[in-house]
Amino acid sequence: MNDSFADVASRLWHATGADDADWPDAEPTITGPRAVLPAAFDVTGLATGAVAVATTAAAQFLTARRRSGPRTVTVDSRQSCAAFASERLFTPIGWSRPPLWDPIAGNYRASDAWIRLHTNYASHRAAVERVLGAYDRETVQTAVARFSAEELEAAIVAAGGCAAVMHSRAQWLASAPGAATADAPPLTVVERRSPGTGTPNAVGQLPFDGVRVLDLTRVIAGPVCTKFLAGYGADVLRIDPPGFEEVPSLLPETTLGKRTAALDLTTATDRATFEELLASADVLVSGLRADALERVGYDDETLTAASPALIIASLDAYGWDGPWRNRRGFDSLVQMSCGIADDGATATGQGEPAPLPVQALDHATGWLMAGAVARALSRRLTHSVTARIKGSLIGTANLLYSLAPPSEYLPLPTPDDFALTATTTYWGPARRAPLPGRIDGVTAHWSQPAGPLGRHPAAWATP
Repeated sequence: MNDSFADVASRLWHATGADDADWPDAEPTITGPRAVLPAAFDVTGLATGAVAVATTAAAQFLTARRRSGPRTVTVDSRQSCAAFASERLFTPIGWSRPPLWDPIAGNYRASDAWIRLHTNYASHRAAVERVLGAYDRETVQTAVARFSAEELEAAIVAAGGCAAVMHSRAQWLASAPGAATADAPPLTVVERRSPGTGTPNAVGQLPFDGVRVLDLTRVIAGPVCTKFLAGYGADVLRIDPPGFEEVPSLLPETTLGKRTAALDLTTATDRATFEELLASADVLVSGLRADALERVGYDDETLTAASPALIIASLDAYGWDGPWRNRRGFDSLVQMSCGIADDGATATGQGEPAPLPVQALDHATGWLMAGAVARALSRRLTHSVTARIKGSLIGTANLLYSLAPPSEYLPLPTPDDFALTATTTYWGPARRAPLPGRIDGVTAHWSQPAGPLGRHPAAWATP
């Protein structure tokens, strides 16, 4: 039997580094059905609890800034699940967007096991094509069948691509990367003394008004975090290399509320610009591989030297320990590696990988990271400490495994089962899943419509 929403939310609250004393006496009011999304795991509880945690942390930061009484938080399970399916539910009106998946991305049967190929980035597709000598779904399947799954995974990863063999949970935990991350939490938070309290009190109506966030994130998890911060007032500036091509179908969702700029951190001029931004940033959120910033000269010590009160939040796929620490990865691959897709196949009896109905590891990690950032902002203001936050998809998978599974397997909802809201984007009008969670007296608002990368100057919007 499922845990109650309140129990799940409380457990997820602890995942942000908080303790019982920080959990509000007036817990979030949670409405809606206990089960919305069909899965062998409690995806509905994970979604609803993660939204409750982030929204509660944002409300607490607003209280701290205004030195006022607590705000009531309300969360609906159906809206939370819609947010976790936001990239699928997004509906253009009078225009079209590219498919969510590259034509050859997906699950294939190797000679001995299932393997998933991730080819949404052109470089990752090129790696698969070089290894297999195949260029469409039919010839890729023929080529994959000639390999053992482990052999093919190793070859694609060595070529700079992304792939994951489907393991059972037991197989994963017995492997070197699985054993290294078996106890990995969704987040770790390490605090240190801050030279100041950072964000001033009572600036504007939204919790994060005046908070500056440097966004170095990709795909879904990190952008979910920074979209939440932007929706509640943060000045979010996303930085990408010049000419970087994000998965285009995601941009109408993941760039909402943000300005986007291009900087080449291998050049002196752009590094100087980045360091000027860094010096006045409150938060840096990175969704790059564990060693990515270090490789361009920005390790934690360098970042904090440039901005001593900076809150640094980073997430990766396979965790911060073990042999896969720096491995490329995505939600769908982590589900294959760690046992989720295999357990789904057992639950459905369909004999092939059965992933979660949404990219729940991505979304939950993003929401929990947002909650941890909000708590860190509160703690910086009230206790003069700043924080180093690290999250991972594999840690969130471990959390999902710890939740009681649902007692029934529901039918998959249709888009008509969710209430969408009108929105404007760079490309045209659309309908999207609204931001779930409500803070009494506060209306979320995004100052920027979604649009292409690199379309703004690399400067803060607010003086």
